[in-house]
Amino acid sequence: MIETFEALGLSPALVSALKKENITIPTEIQQKVIPDAMKNKDIIAQSETGTGKTLAYLLPLYEKLNAAAKEMQAIVLVPTHELAIQILRQIERLSLNSEIKITGAPIIGNVNIDRQIEKLKEKPHIIVGSAGRILELIKKKKISAHTIKTIIIDEADRLTDESNLENVRAVIKSTLRERQLLMFSASISGETLTRGNEIMKEPEFIKAEERTSIPETIDHIYFLSEQRDKLEVLRKLVRIINPQRAIVFVNNQGNETEISASKLQYHGLKAESIHGTSRKLDRKKVMDDFRAGKLQLLVASDLAARGLDIEGVTHIFNLNLPEDPKDYLHRAGRTGRKGNSGTSISIVSERELELVKKYAKALNITMQEKSMYEGKIIDGRRTSSKRPTKPVKRRPVSSKTETQAGKQ
Repeated sequence: MIETFEALGLSPALVSALKKENITIPTEIQQKVIPDAMKNKDIIAQSETGTGKTLAYLLPLYEKLNAAAKEMQAIVLVPTHELAIQILRQIERLSLNSEIKITGAPIIGNVNIDRQIEKLKEKPHIIVGSAGRILELIKKKKISAHTIKTIIIDEADRLTDESNLENVRAVIKSTLRERQLLMFSASISGETLTRGNEIMKEPEFIKAEERTSIPETIDHIYFLSEQRDKLEVLRKLVRIINPQRAIVFVNNQGNETEISASKLQYHGLKAESIHGTSRKLDRKKVMDDFRAGKLQLLVASDLAARGLDIEGVTHIFNLNLPEDPKDYLHRAGRTGRKGNSGTSISIVSERELELVKKYAKALNITMQEKSMYEGKIIDGRRTSSKRPTKPVKRRPVSSKTETQAGKQ
């Protein structure tokens, strides 16, 4: 077990930069990827959401990039605008905190191409964006493909599907043969693995052991409801708790997220939705508003929320439950990040109680039933837990909730 970034061979400047973000111990995927990536090996890496994949490829990339050279040296291919922005923010933090002057630029479709061309004149070291727009700018000779030494494919399972693979291959073929290729994803199917082997040079497959635990900083509670009353229960909970920033998850895509958001808006709540078919510009505005605090609630499907890393999410609301406990884990993990407390609230029908028990057993967590009474949240009848029932340590989130409730 490697317990320090120094032991992985990172420079003191990068180790110091990580400490400024309170990152001192490398995650499993970082331990396994960084040494081989620094040796210029092609890698296919699989690790769950929230395990530090972005730093697993950015840190060795920083060790190899020539900050003094005014040329484009790396491309990070991503499927969504938000993921591109998240990666760019991490690049900016590393550069600022390490004083290694690495620059990046987002190059995404459905954005003014002339502005992107102007940005590319500054010769950013790392280009982060969609394969289609990057390929377009390579063909226009605005991106110098011959200087690209590393290509990273983030969320590789999506970028190697039928709708994206052709553009990804074209971007790779435009660069020199000796470039390094890295693929990262939370899940790697057999088909993704096959396609990766087709475009890479004897890639090493690295898999981090799957996590089956959720940070102890997250409380898990649920409310029983008739299926038809779930949105009304959600509305009342939001009024009582008044979360600063919360994500509402629904299982269905498209209309279901939009309908739920519209009903919440009708009752005066600041809510918007994103789903798998959202237009990029609409999605960007919603996400910008949510991050800026203009929206209290983001209604999303699991697919639409993939790759999201939003600071300050205090609550997760599950309007309905996923079958797979891992999907619940991914939802709950959107709150309680970086040691902060958070609360995952599920609104469940009698039929879904079996899923509550399933989560408790599979994830080794305690899920407490709660009720609403006269504008307050009170304890319910049941506790689902793999462990023997014991008093649950209440954190400020809970006491604040009841205090706010008393003021309603």
